[in-house]
Amino acid sequence: MVDLLVIGAGPVGLACAIEAKREGLVARIVDKGTLVNSIVGYPIRMEFFSTPELIEIGGYPFPVAGYKPTREEAIEYYRGVAAREQLDVRLYEEVHDVRGTRGDFVVVTSRGEHRARNVVVATGFFDIPNLLNVPGEDLPKVSHYYREPYAYVGQDVAVIGARNSAAKAALDCYRHGARVTLVVRSATLSDTIKYWIRPDLENRIKEGSIKAYFNSRVEEIRPDSIVIHTPEGVRELPNQWVLALTGYRPDFTFLERLGVTFREDPARTPIYDDATFETERPGLYLAGTVCGGYQTNRWFIENGRFHARQIASHIAGRRTEAIAFEQMHWKTQE
Repeated sequence: MVDLLVIGAGPVGLACAIEAKREGLVARIVDKGTLVNSIVGYPIRMEFFSTPELIEIGGYPFPVAGYKPTREEAIEYYRGVAAREQLDVRLYEEVHDVRGTRGDFVVVTSRGEHRARNVVVATGFFDIPNLLNVPGEDLPKVSHYYREPYAYVGQDVAVIGARNSAAKAALDCYRHGARVTLVVRSATLSDTIKYWIRPDLENRIKEGSIKAYFNSRVEEIRPDSIVIHTPEGVRELPNQWVLALTGYRPDFTFLERLGVTFREDPARTPIYDDATFETERPGLYLAGTVCGGYQTNRWFIENGRFHARQIASHIAGRRTEAIAFEQMHWKTQE
């Protein structure tokens, strides 16, 4: 029996275990992938938008070579923090269900069972892409993740999306020899694109280096082409690769299975206590980006890491109250 079982070994999940440990609680982390699995899935040599002090956890300084940390530096930093804290981390172990009640949960995984008094879900949102739901989306040439440009040299690449991921992928592929077409559902690029990226992409579009179709949508993906609906009509373009970078969302099916309830709003925001992050299922907490529902830009490492302190404090306070009640009970019996 552990005091806290954390589902998700990302930065926020690690922070939850660290804060629990500092409250004198016994914590364990379970993840279906590797340590900081989402960051491992980021583009190679990707630079974070945040400066290192904003994504530190546990009070450990985050040394970097430049002004902002890279993907590789972040992976090594979080690995080092987990090692120094001697966190109990079980990797490549997928959680299937959480049974029981607060104080006696049974967490069922692909490798067995864990007993825990409390459970924190810190699974993020990077695992589930927003699908285009068009014919051909299951072809091998389609990816909802972007790693590096070298496979696309001399190829016709369609990048679907209008935000930071799509903008960076389009520019990166173009600069490494791909013929890039950008397909955007809206009339313009997203206002959320970082200020140093947007002018670069706009200029490449203006000069014709990157072909862009606005107010357009993908209708079908074929082995050697892509069919898009544009304001000028339907067009079929030569295509070898599709990068559908249309965003991601939490695993709502998994959350529902755990007993998480949701507000009736477009964001499908989970219901939890704003002060403690405990859901309507007692003893089950949410932490990090998973708290935002479809609003995946509401919580980041920068602010999600502070959920850990509030959760650990709440669990420790409840434990202290339980011990005091038990002591009072035995004194009364005497």
